[in-house]
Amino acid sequence: MLISSAAVPTYSHPGDAGADLVAAEAIDLLPGERATVGTGVSIALPDGYAAFVVPRSGLASRHGITIVNSPGTVDAGYRGEIRVTLLNTDSRVAYSVAVGDRIAQLIVMPVSRARFVPVDTLPGSHRGESGFGSTGYTAVQSGENA
Repeated sequence: MLISSAAVPTYSHPGDAGADLVAAEAIDLLPGERATVGTGVSIALPDGYAAFVVPRSGLASRHGITIVNSPGTVDAGYRGEIRVTLLNTDSRVAYSVAVGDRIAQLIVMPVSRARFVPVDTLPGSHRGESGFGSTGYTAVQSGENA
């Protein structure tokens, strides 16, 4: 994959799915605030691939920092800078991002293009039209039976 960047994304450990993206600019995120942060990274993906920008679990669990539009999709035809819209979900504590801080991960994957076929009705399925929460819980919750 072709890349234009001063700081090339790296994988922290063998077998990691996501390569670390770092901040190319410093910002301060007040409680509840969001800001778009540049990474200085531009890539050229081959056709049939997309990159997905996802949050870092450590930032989320320790500081409440997440990505607003996660996963952010980088299409194969996009050549601009990958920018990350961070959100500080902490209601009391500000968070500072310094240049070079790891702020997100980039996952590159093959993607297929669907061929949409309009029909009047869809075939049935075991699940049917059941939506959010329709499969219930897998463990006993708060003393209730599952």
